[in-house]
Amino acid sequence: MAELRHSSSAGSRSSSSPLRVGDEDSSSPHVHDHSPNGGDDEDGRPRHRPIWSVSGFHSLLPFLGDDLRVSPQKNKISLLLILILAVVSLISVYGIVNHLNAPYLCKKDGIVLNCPHVKESPSPWENPLSATTSWKPCAERRIGGVSDLLPENETNGYVFIHAEGGLNQQRIAICNAVAVAKIMNATLILPVLKQDQIWKDQTKFEDIFDVDHFIDYLKDDVRIVRDIPDWFTDKAELFSSIRRTVKNIPKYAAAQFYIDNVLPRIKEKKIMALKPFVDRLGYDNVPQEINRLRCRVNYHALKFLPEIEQMADSLVSRMRNRTGNPNPYMALHLRFEKGMVGLSFCDFVGTREEKARMAEYRQKEWPRRFKNGSHLWQLALQKRKEGRCPLEPGEVAVILRAMGYPKETQIYVASGQVYGGQNRMAPLRNMFPNLVTKEDLAGKEELASFRKHVTSLAALDFLVCLKSDVFVMTHGGNFAKLIIGARRYMGHRQKSIKPDKGLMSKSFGDPYMGWATFVEDVVVTHQTRTGLPEETFPNYDLWENPLTPCMCKA
Repeated sequence: MAELRHSSSAGSRSSSSPLRVGDEDSSSPHVHDHSPNGGDDEDGRPRHRPIWSVSGFHSLLPFLGDDLRVSPQKNKISLLLILILAVVSLISVYGIVNHLNAPYLCKKDGIVLNCPHVKESPSPWENPLSATTSWKPCAERRIGGVSDLLPENETNGYVFIHAEGGLNQQRIAICNAVAVAKIMNATLILPVLKQDQIWKDQTKFEDIFDVDHFIDYLKDDVRIVRDIPDWFTDKAELFSSIRRTVKNIPKYAAAQFYIDNVLPRIKEKKIMALKPFVDRLGYDNVPQEINRLRCRVNYHALKFLPEIEQMADSLVSRMRNRTGNPNPYMALHLRFEKGMVGLSFCDFVGTREEKARMAEYRQKEWPRRFKNGSHLWQLALQKRKEGRCPLEPGEVAVILRAMGYPKETQIYVASGQVYGGQNRMAPLRNMFPNLVTKEDLAGKEELASFRKHVTSLAALDFLVCLKSDVFVMTHGGNFAKLIIGARRYMGHRQKSIKPDKGLMSKSFGDPYMGWATFVEDVVVTHQTRTGLPEETFPNYDLWENPLTPCMCKA
């Protein structure tokens, strides 16, 4: 009976639609079955047609109608739908593959930085491996390329700058000077490192950097000469004369500003000095190849003298073997000198006498900002909430312990004289007794030759921090952002911790927060603040985040 019912139903279906699956009507022009069993296999079982056969398509698309010959319009619509579905499927597959192969990149949502999830167990010493394999440096000079650089006497003229400030501000100025010379197709005279009022150090370019390497590495990018040309006899005029100086350059100026306003004067006078030159070139308003050139200068052309590099390597080796066995080490840039504390106009823990002396110091050094001092308390509270106050040594110690660093951690401290002396350092030293400076690692004789120039000592700190396993900054500044940027450029593997001082101020100010809750806050807050690959944004700082212009997908 089951067979009869099956035959009956099959017959009724075939009579109503000659194109349906299982149709036995051989008269249909669309279905040709040449098997001797009339569509059955040799053992008598029904043979299954593939889904890509005509019948298979009709089983997937019942809405086609009973007869394609009768409904050509519906046939066209159906084919169009099939084509659309195929395209959508291809796009979906491409999107999935593209997502799986996408480089590791953190993206900002407002002030929150969201990073891709990884399966690796977190390490206090290294960023996830997956974050370090997606990007590679690509600001090196071209190898074997043909230079189109004009001879010195055929460029548009000479440009001369004073690199002001400390070592790291001077470094940025040198990078910008090369970029500006390139923009204007001018010859760059080797920059002069101007004596700084705070550092009080008269250092020449050749006292810190390898001049031969600097000029040779950039020989295909910019024409650089060691000194003012001999035909220009009045060299003193270049340092003092207004007629030879361009002074109206705004901060973070665009490349076009130099072409429109500075280049005509260079063509007219042949030699011009640019000053002041601190932060006189923007980031997102200059061509990408110019930003890449700045990275080439910073990470490849500007090398310290061999003796500075060798001494720094020796200090690094001693840091890695302080326990008798190879050990990782942390570098801490502790910015809590008297000048920094005073300039911040923040309030810090201390006795009434200390606070009174600090008020006198601020009134003397910054009388316009100090005024009568009545407004400073509210200003200090606001700045602390916004994360604009330097972290105290004791605050740094608590944050590091919450992050999971043990008491035995070897820490190299790069700092000037800490305000408050040993009393201020006591909480940090009690929690992390293995604190050392370059003076602890090297004898007076070893450092004697470097004491001739304060910038040489700063260069040692820079290199030891750069090569550390973990770098921790406590306040902003050129030193910290150059270190973080260089470690990102080297591959993002080494952690560079940038504490969220605003959120930490709320935690420090909560008297009811327990240790477990504080630890959770610290860990969650700083999961993405370790120097991971991060997309750039408008007005980004090239020195802290060189990823977009200076790194390529690996």
